[in-house]
Amino acid sequence: MASEALGVEIVDAALAEKAAPLAEKLVADQVASKLTAQDPTLWGPDAESESAIRLSWTTLHKSSRPLIGEIAALRAELHAEGVDRVVLAGMGGSSLAPEVITGTDDVALTVLDTTDPGQVADALAGDLSRTVLVVSSKSGGTVETDSHRRIFAKAFAASGIDAARRIVVVTDPGSPFSKLAEEEGYRKTFLADPNVGGRYSALTAFGLVPSGLAGADIARLLDQAAAAADVLGADSADNPAVQLAAALGAAHAEGAEKVVFADTGSGIKGFGDWAEQLIAESTGKLGTGLLPVVVEDTGAPGFADAKSDATPVAVGTAAGAAKISVTGPLGGQFLLWEYATAIAGRLLGINPFDQPDVEAAKKAARALLDNPEALTGGEEASNVDGTVQIFGSGFNTAAQSASVEGGGGRREGVATEGKLADVLRAFIGSAPENGYVSVQAYLDRLDDASASILRAEVAKRSGLQTTFGWGPRFLHSTGQYHKGGHQNGVFLQLTGAVENDLEVPDRPYTLGVLQHAQALGDGQVLAEHGRPVLRLHLTDRAAGLAELVRALQEVGS
Repeated sequence: MASEALGVEIVDAALAEKAAPLAEKLVADQVASKLTAQDPTLWGPDAESESAIRLSWTTLHKSSRPLIGEIAALRAELHAEGVDRVVLAGMGGSSLAPEVITGTDDVALTVLDTTDPGQVADALAGDLSRTVLVVSSKSGGTVETDSHRRIFAKAFAASGIDAARRIVVVTDPGSPFSKLAEEEGYRKTFLADPNVGGRYSALTAFGLVPSGLAGADIARLLDQAAAAADVLGADSADNPAVQLAAALGAAHAEGAEKVVFADTGSGIKGFGDWAEQLIAESTGKLGTGLLPVVVEDTGAPGFADAKSDATPVAVGTAAGAAKISVTGPLGGQFLLWEYATAIAGRLLGINPFDQPDVEAAKKAARALLDNPEALTGGEEASNVDGTVQIFGSGFNTAAQSASVEGGGGRREGVATEGKLADVLRAFIGSAPENGYVSVQAYLDRLDDASASILRAEVAKRSGLQTTFGWGPRFLHSTGQYHKGGHQNGVFLQLTGAVENDLEVPDRPYTLGVLQHAQALGDGQVLAEHGRPVLRLHLTDRAAGLAELVRALQEVGS
């Protein structure tokens, strides 16, 4: 289990030596204490207006205390009515922290951060008579979350259940969603601190309400954060956040722009997925940043064989090739990584609280939804290999001669004609030196779970750092880095046939159409950034995934 002592160890002596002067400068500039005091000037004048309304997370271990009783009272009411199954509809910061909190406490929470019809149908198939839906959104305008709300409200009503009594809302004060919740008469609305951005919101109502309703010990979580707060706010070289930020900053200055996470017995479940959004969305902008890469264990490709472009980090005690290890309980680690990420933003010269490139993919998806012909009639596979349709989205087919610029230099366009293995070989070969491969699976995270093995397979065959994300949830996580960070990624999209689609009530699209639009929209934006994008559509999901693994094995042979 996780140690109760919060600590950072810079295992690599050379990295420790390079980090030391950065840490000294951070201490001399009183960065930690100024951050605790919510000083918005730490990141320069361009960031000041945004940071001035984004720093309340430093005191959430105190200000979130009243939520403990409110959540416990609602949970008791629901249980008295026989309602003990919690489904969370939320994206990004609204879902990642609750998933880690409940996973670590081993309590059940069904998380809907997908537009895959099959995965949503699985959640609907649960016992609705025992179900409460928590809908978490700062504004209420998140298309995925709004779709989930509409679908569940209709399902409750069809089962003879008063939908309003089974929907709990978490949102910002004065948001359109708070007004809708009042109009609809939803069971309860929790208002989160509006001066906290989504990726820093683990200890706000967004993290605590679904977790507490599911049965997690949120009081202990806040106690853990409170125990860490004083040391994290201290202007001292022994401050773990200062040490961690300095190490990450020093590594980045030496070309290690990726941070590879492996768990080494921390007792925390899925921490890397939460840290992934925090770090990627906070730092990946203006052509710089730190790309988190979450791997299976310390023996995994990307960790055990990390090159000079990556820093392996152990969540838990130091092991394997780790250059940094971080220990401590979940509540303390939440606060530690938030401090360290904000401080690293200062070292990188960026604003860690904005996300200037996130909206681009949303706009592209909306444009496609407004033009259904572009989704159904505007595509033509350049090749079909078995159950895999191959699309050249955002890069050149063999018949074209243009080239791709970016990252490590100029590369010829990727061929999309030929066998799948040949296409994959050319695609991977388009990545610049010290680039990365992003595998993006717009599939069912439960029924298509085997897709996750592709991360290690691609990393092994390519020799490149490789990330894996479920679409569209990664759009609310690493999506910012893909467009705003170091421009040396290549992007492998996986989409799949939909057997049983789901209508979205009072909307002119189905979940399957929305999912497809999100994949194509993001692919278009990446292509506009000059990045290679290969989309593989699986006409039979299980068979297609098997064929893809076999093709990857050929690539490395």
